[in-house]
Amino acid sequence: MIMKKIQSRLFLLFSALVLALSCTSLVLAEEEAASTPIMYATVWALVPPVVAIVLALITKEVYSSLFVGILVGAVFYSGLGFESTLLHIFDDGFISVLTDSYNMGILIFLVILGTMVCLMNRAGGSAAFGRWASQHIKTRVGAQLATILLGVLIFIDDYFNCLTVGSVMRPVTDKHNVSRAKLAYLIDATAAPVCIIAPISSWAAAVSGFVEGEDGLSIFVRAIPYNYYALLTIVMMVGITILKADYGPMAKHEVNALKGDIFTTESRPYANAESETPDGAKGTVLDLLIPIICLVVCCVIGMIYTGGFFSGAGFIEAFSNSDASRGLVYGSFFGFIITIILYMCRKVLSFKECMACLPDGFKSMVPAILILTFAWTLKAMTDSLGAAEFVANSVQTVAGGFMNFLPAIIFLVGCFLSFATGTSWGTFGILIPIVVAVFAGTDEQMMIISISACMAGAVCGDHCSPISDTTIMASAGAQCEHVNHVSTQLPYAIVAAAVSFVTYIVAGFVRNPAVCLLVGIVIMILTLLIIKVAVSRKYDLDRTPVAGE
Repeated sequence: MIMKKIQSRLFLLFSALVLALSCTSLVLAEEEAASTPIMYATVWALVPPVVAIVLALITKEVYSSLFVGILVGAVFYSGLGFESTLLHIFDDGFISVLTDSYNMGILIFLVILGTMVCLMNRAGGSAAFGRWASQHIKTRVGAQLATILLGVLIFIDDYFNCLTVGSVMRPVTDKHNVSRAKLAYLIDATAAPVCIIAPISSWAAAVSGFVEGEDGLSIFVRAIPYNYYALLTIVMMVGITILKADYGPMAKHEVNALKGDIFTTESRPYANAESETPDGAKGTVLDLLIPIICLVVCCVIGMIYTGGFFSGAGFIEAFSNSDASRGLVYGSFFGFIITIILYMCRKVLSFKECMACLPDGFKSMVPAILILTFAWTLKAMTDSLGAAEFVANSVQTVAGGFMNFLPAIIFLVGCFLSFATGTSWGTFGILIPIVVAVFAGTDEQMMIISISACMAGAVCGDHCSPISDTTIMASAGAQCEHVNHVSTQLPYAIVAAAVSFVTYIVAGFVRNPAVCLLVGIVIMILTLLIIKVAVSRKYDLDRTPVAGE
């Protein structure tokens, strides 16, 4: 109770200070033209998301923290005008992002996938898979490695990865007392980091589109060996799982999970989100596998359809030109229809029972939909303040005298921008054209390394940010309280980022992908061994607290 009062007071104090600072800065700008805010393309453009992130981490409350960030951005933009602030929040913010076709497609995909998860639970497919897995996956380490493997295999799209891996592996990890926070980390770390090194993915299509005047897909493939954050994150996941070297807040969650509490905190918004498997359910493992396989196939077909595959384009070209949002909607819809037909034909569920899953599936995704809507609106506020222009100008200023250190610098800039704005794709769009302009026609290898550093930094920031789409999806997929996921994942992502930063410094001088990656892997393994020794002093081999702690 006392802690909650302290957090509430900190929330109000921090909010008051930010708004007071906003007022002080904007009063000086009364004579500035209304069309261009005085803070446009300055460091102030990054303040709103920073406010939201800091408040969320302090108060452990996401919705109000995001709204305060949105409010600060609107005040910065409008110059203290009450009416213009409200109009900017709603017309240019909430209404604009919810009427955007791409965003709406993602929300529809979320609802359909939530409904499919509910269907598989009602049919007994998830329970049957859990029973099968308990016979073949005997240990907690095995459950975690299986989650990593499935995450690596589903590389088509990060949204699809998060929700699919979560729905399939959640019963297995729950049975082996793996905390929901650990499951969320494993899902998140095999979403964007895997997609960014997969040539056939929605991410490859996005990056290729930002490399103007060059063969985008070829550059993407050549940049894969230099994408150290993605590669080292996979090494880190496997190492932490095998060594049992959990640390920071995650260690507490894992210890509590072994005692039977997989949530740790009182806040568990997803605890009752799914309907329990009814008594006498007839589902088998096939009633989970067939819908998942159909969903994967249909989503791939949907994506290449939007890229013009059935109009004569090649498979790779169709993926490069695909619209991930529409493709996932088309694919998930047909996967949903096939699942209903399958269950009706097998007499596992009646049509009425299938339709009853629609509102339950929607309700299970409400937390993710709310956070996504707030995060998109916050990004709209940041965009209106010229955050992209500020970062672009800053990078071009730095690029001159630090060529060998430029990949490491770009990595850090990409981390910060993606963390503050919650978008890796937006970071690609800002930084990649700058890198191409600096190096095109002069130093092609350094251009490849720097583009890879941009992608790695963007994924790292996306991985850390509580307002990132992928982070939100990972929380939804694992059905973990969002702030728990962010606070437990952050120390892991920071270690991977630090090792990647050192590796990019080496790459700026050595320029050999194999040598640099080997250096990064050695540093990562040594770091994990040091962490293992430090952790073993606090926890015994059974991952329970030492007596007296």
